[in-house]
Amino acid sequence: MAGVLIGLALLAFWLFSLFDVVTTPEDEVRNVPKPLWIIIVVLIPLLGGVVWMARGRPRAPRAAWPVPPGPGVPKGPDDDPDFLRDLDRRMRGDDVA
Repeated sequence: MAGVLIGLALLAFWLFSLFDVVTTPEDEVRNVPKPLWIIIVVLIPLLGGVVWMARGRPRAPRAAWPVPPGPGVPKGPDDDPDFLRDLDRRMRGDDVA
């Protein structure tokens, strides 16, 4: 029973890898041309699929790290002490216009 489950898992991985190679746009494939990747995955099922996942599959686009504001730069108007002081003064009616 365990052998059947392992065999089914390997078959599923091979089919997934083959489907992934076939559906990946050719300009996004890395290292070798797409037809060669198909041949590798078909002829060497387990190893070809692992190599495809590691070396041929397109990389996911990475988002840039967010740049935190500098130490003297407020994050928003409610974090700016001058703004809060001015707002408090206007709310009390001390505004001289």
